[in-house]
Amino acid sequence: MTTYVVTIPGTLLAERTEETTKTLESALRPADPRGTRFGEAEELEMLTFYSGSSAFSVRLEVEADDTVTAEQEARRTVTAALRAAGYAEDKAPLGDAVITGITTE
Repeated sequence: MTTYVVTIPGTLLAERTEETTKTLESALRPADPRGTRFGEAEELEMLTFYSGSSAFSVRLEVEADDTVTAEQEARRTVTAALRAAGYAEDKAPLGDAVITGITTE
């Protein structure tokens, strides 16, 4: 298996509160890329909200056999975390997943 860092952009179309942000971070924490050599070296933030915008990006560590599976798994993880934070799929659309790091530790 290979460890991938996958980045997925998105936009919140519903209100973001401190509580929903904490829930989202908590749901994503197991896939935090800072645990990888690449994530630590690059000082990657798992969840970034862009100032003055409802746009965000999520960076996740995913174990997979190939890039397609890694992207699919990352999307499932982000979608589940958004649901746990109370965002329906139509209130937090996601962009295309992109592999932004690969390590074979």
